[in-house]
Amino acid sequence: MANLSIRGLDDRSLAELKKRAVKEDASVNALVLRLIEQGLGRRPSKPALRRHADLDELSGSWGKSDAAAFERATAAFSEVDAKLWK
Repeated sequence: MANLSIRGLDDRSLAELKKRAVKEDASVNALVLRLIEQGLGRRPSKPALRRHADLDELSGSWGKSDAAAFERATAAFSEVDAKLWK
């Protein structure tokens, strides 16, 4: 395997590479190798992970029939078994 030195890399680019390497839990070297392989078309790029802290995307996605079906399917969970609470 060959070694390669990159000259002329600006501080901002290096900082972004380091930040991305930390985010991906990888070394800067491993990240740069992967980016080169992706750029050369030798490795498919990974889809970006989408992390959500909320359920906004699901809001309003059910129609009335979906809500009714859910209510019917979960109705038994609302029933209290009195014998279990004595």
